Amino acid sequence: MKNILNTLILFLAVNTGFSQKEYDELRILYADGNYEKLAKVADKYTNADDTKKDPWPYLWLSKGLYKIHVGGNTDPVFKNAYKESINAMNKCIKFDKTGSVIADPDNKEFLDLLQSSLVEQIDNEISGGNFRKAYSWVTTYKKISNNLIGQVLLEGACKFRTDDKTTGFTLWKTADDQLKSLDDAAIKTWSESDKEMLKMGVIQTSECYVSIKKIENARVLLNKVAQWFENDEEFKEIYDKVVN
Repeated sequence: MKNILNTLILFLAVNTGFSQKEYDELRILYADGNYEKLAKVADKYTNADDTKKDPWPYLWLSKGLYKIHVGGNTDPVFKNAYKESINAMNKCIKFDKTGSVIADPDNKEFLDLLQSSLVEQIDNEISGGNFRKAYSWVTTYKKISNNLIGQVLLEGACKFRTDDKTTGFTLWKTADDQLKSLDDAAIKTWSESDKEMLKMGVIQTSECYVSIKKIENARVLLNKVAQWFENDEEFKEIYDKVVN
């Protein structure tokens, strides 16, 4: 039995060291700015039997692809780098069973950056009245966050604005049920992007209600979240217009 335990300990030590060495390679490639090679090497790890369920390769793949996207790389191989970066982060979150990978400050900062970039995409499309395109990005947000009340509200607003009012109302009902359990303690754990999605979702949904003369629905919704956005100028503008 002692020999078996010693063998097992040695096996784990060797493999842990080897894995760390593998991921050090990815870290070095990132630090060197060699993002194309980073993406290719990390992708190999995500397809290898012994590492395909490890969150770390997906994290580095996501980081590399995002850098490729913002760097304006024109290689056709990376034409979908942004969406693939989000998909890789989705896998990282899925396989990070303990939450320890995302809890790392550097990794949390990157997730915040990725969420923020997606919120910006959504805001740009909504501001331009492109609700079908906005809908696609709104549904994508589900891949990189678990705090989705705002996402559900926005999804409903996009459906409403593209002539699917029935689905819009169904989604708003779902979000309204979820809002009942949202409190200060819960929202303090949200990222800034999660909060921004909630604000955008409430504003867009309220505007939809106003457009069909359901003013009271808009007032009730705005009042449910007012405590968290009382210092936000954009929120205050619609609140004063609808509630006051």
